[in-house]
Amino acid sequence: MIERLKSLFGSPEDEPTQPDSHQLAVAATALMVQLAQVDNNQDDEELKTIISFAVEAHQVTREEAEEILQDALSQADDATSLYEFTGMINEQLDQSEKQRLLESIWRVAFADGRIDKYEEHLIRRMADLLHLNHREFMQARHRAEGTD
Repeated sequence: MIERLKSLFGSPEDEPTQPDSHQLAVAATALMVQLAQVDNNQDDEELKTIISFAVEAHQVTREEAEEILQDALSQADDATSLYEFTGMINEQLDQSEKQRLLESIWRVAFADGRIDKYEEHLIRRMADLLHLNHREFMQARHRAEGTD
């Protein structure tokens, strides 16, 4: 697993390479998995929302989305910080794409019908690591709630 992570994120002695679309999808999905697990109550609705996001955002089949989810679940378990995922996302996505990602993260949080204080705190940390300001954070939340 460690070797797989090293190949995904590169080691310092490696020349920088552009992550492929699967790696980027796994990084985005791993953030959602982290959120789904933060309240110690990961449920099927959250996982269904994550798969739907992968299908829509990455234009993949449901089977490919489930594979992305499985990769993200294993990498999220091994991750030592959110930066492992947000660093790659910051390099590859522009500001509006990162806002759409944050909106999708909010949708995962809302999937079980409630926002736990730990979920909101984690989303705020993710927004900070994605270089999204408070206005962008709130706009993404309101769009996810359907109030914007």
